[in-house]
Amino acid sequence: MNREILTSAVQRFLLKNIHEDPKKIALAKSPFEKVSSSELATQIESRQKAKKKLPLWFETDSIYYPPTISIEQASSETTAFYKSKLIPENETVIDLTGGFGIDAFYFSLRAKSLVHCEINPILSQIAAYNAKQMGRNNIHFINENGIEYIIRNSSFYHTVFIDPSRRVNTRKVFRLDDCEPNIIQHQDELLEKSQQIIIKTSPLLDISLSISQLKHVKEVHIISFKNDCKELLFVLEKNFNGVPVIHATILNEGDDSSFSFLETEEKESTFQIGEPQQYLYDPDVAILKAGGFKLIAQRYMLDKLNTNTHLYTSNNRIESFPGRVFKVKETLEYKEFKKTKVKLAANVISKNFPLNVESLRKKHRIEENNNNFIFFCRTDNDRLSVIFAERD
Repeated sequence: MNREILTSAVQRFLLKNIHEDPKKIALAKSPFEKVSSSELATQIESRQKAKKKLPLWFETDSIYYPPTISIEQASSETTAFYKSKLIPENETVIDLTGGFGIDAFYFSLRAKSLVHCEINPILSQIAAYNAKQMGRNNIHFINENGIEYIIRNSSFYHTVFIDPSRRVNTRKVFRLDDCEPNIIQHQDELLEKSQQIIIKTSPLLDISLSISQLKHVKEVHIISFKNDCKELLFVLEKNFNGVPVIHATILNEGDDSSFSFLETEEKESTFQIGEPQQYLYDPDVAILKAGGFKLIAQRYMLDKLNTNTHLYTSNNRIESFPGRVFKVKETLEYKEFKKTKVKLAANVISKNFPLNVESLRKKHRIEENNNNFIFFCRTDNDRLSVIFAERD
């Protein structure tokens, strides 16, 4: 960590050039003797990446930024704030994989005290400096392997938070037992030192497999933001042996909602197959990832277009539906649609259909248009159908 970057002259330069191309800055001669061009470029590029994802950091004076990969791997402020609500107030927390410190910052707003472990010495220094810059005095920073620290330490924490690396030897991995550290291997030791463990994982992780590998899973949280699945969290609680609750949580700039259920509820749910009616419903990605395919039809009293087509329909509009709602304009069988010669422009969606979006656009010469929607899907009796719709 080069503290010369924090001098007033360098900070003025960074603010003045915040919108410049970092590559241009890196290639130019540095105006500062003790700060290189590459260091200046890193500060500018990382701050640019933080603007939308980490607005509080972006707007705070004299923040020291790490290389961009640390910004990319960090939680967003939105998801970090959500995770902070999973811990009770005035308890102790340890973050075993602290990184840039976004999650630790939001945990510290509720926790009595927090330990931030980070094996990278420079990143640990950066996180510690920024925490003080942002007025957080209840975080203790440890430059050490978090697993080794907590096992060796005699302290008991209410909550252990861990975000295992999903990139091992430059290769992406998608199973918990392939991540580093291996949480499957260490879960018993961590539960001896805590009341609960919160594990952040890739949204691509298989939920059922992970529940079978982990012990005492009390809750699973699938978090989406603007219909984009961001995080998958597993909450383990000491001695819990019941059925975990699955929360599909939809974050959308203050208009948040959640669809929660037990796996047993989904298995026991019933639904009806029906032809497209006046309204078409496309569930948020968090619900689809959670696997609430039947239960959402039952709870909102909707017909499903096909057992394996996760689109739903009704004649009366459901205002509170957690996903996108469309007004159906016309429905055709695909074999009839292929006969049409009209030039089309629409947002194409393929659901349980033999061709993907790219192939459909090319085959039928459909241009882009965000106001109109064409759904290619299987409906009742496995018919290939085309539904013309508009957002409602």
